[in-house]
Amino acid sequence: MTLAAPTSKPSPSIGEFWTSGQRKASALHEISYRACFKPQIPAFFIERFTKPGELVYDPFMGRGTTILEALLRGRRAVGNDVNPLSTILIEPRLRVPSLGHVQGRLSEIRFSSKAKSAIDLSMFFHPKTEAELVSLKRYLKERSDNGAEDSIDKWIRMVATNRLTGHSPGFFSVYTLPPNQAVSAENQRRINRTLRQKPTYRNVKELILRKSSRLLKALSAEEAALLSKGATSAMLLSNDARRVPQVGNGTVSLTVTSPPFLDIVNYAADNWLRCWFNGIDAREIGRRITMTRNIDDWVKIMQSVFVEMFRITREGGVVAFEVGEIRKKTLYLEDLVVPMGVHAGFKLEEILINTQSFTKTSNIWGITNNRGGTNTNRIVVFRKPQEQRGRLKFRQRIL
Repeated sequence: MTLAAPTSKPSPSIGEFWTSGQRKASALHEISYRACFKPQIPAFFIERFTKPGELVYDPFMGRGTTILEALLRGRRAVGNDVNPLSTILIEPRLRVPSLGHVQGRLSEIRFSSKAKSAIDLSMFFHPKTEAELVSLKRYLKERSDNGAEDSIDKWIRMVATNRLTGHSPGFFSVYTLPPNQAVSAENQRRINRTLRQKPTYRNVKELILRKSSRLLKALSAEEAALLSKGATSAMLLSNDARRVPQVGNGTVSLTVTSPPFLDIVNYAADNWLRCWFNGIDAREIGRRITMTRNIDDWVKIMQSVFVEMFRITREGGVVAFEVGEIRKKTLYLEDLVVPMGVHAGFKLEEILINTQSFTKTSNIWGITNNRGGTNTNRIVVFRKPQEQRGRLKFRQRIL
């Protein structure tokens, strides 16, 4: 599906619109997830385009950055993601337990030294660590199956999911790739041989408590109250983003999102260990998440997402759509996204390109300047015109 670009496309606005130093983000954001964006991005748009109490939406919420930032700023929020891991990662951070409650619950959980996984995980975990993880996995499953799982259990599940594998002693595993990407068992064996390493014992309860302390540090009483209030009305959905009937027509003031870009990230393969721990079929995630090498297929899917966003956006509402990647440094994805938004009925407001200093992580991915890669934060901003009453059903019919 090829759409013609609008005849007049504004020149991008280039500048340092948000940085990690601007009003340092809450430590609650420090949960790793593939292709997530920094909290300063939704914060910038939330403050610019919404008022307290208005509704903010993210159709591809990932680790929940937009949702968490919206609630911390007194807005209401709806998040959606077909990956069930997304809800596991964000929901507990909207209903934050005290560190004392986490410590108390951990002390009640009994670990069996004989517990063992049905799949070989010896390349990642020391036998004793594996026994503790399997014991915790079984405890959480039993609590969930019995309907007894509460906000403290969900918090422990979220933290443990985040600590499974990583590249420091703060993770349960031996040294491996950063925690947002789990390598295959064979690749981990190769890493172990190269580094001449073997998994050493990691205390699961101790590391969960340590990470919990870091997440909860500096969380003020005001922020905790905002989260508690916002959690009562927040919706966390697991729909195909092309259809979210739970969200009413014209109710969303702002959408801030970063969609899956073609086949750049393999969410199923990268999360296979997280899926194992949570009893999720990683293959089912792979079937549900949009991953395609074909640009026309990607455009067709995203066009339908834009039609749905148009339906739920209020008149005058805004969509901030990140298109950070430059495909092989030749195709600017905004050239595909702009006509999608316009065709759905939005008006192109502006294109923002954030300039920034790049990190070691950026360079690992071959991103060494502000001309390529998902780290460049290229965002297309659309607004729903005021004069759209009566035209929505017709537009949905022709699309």
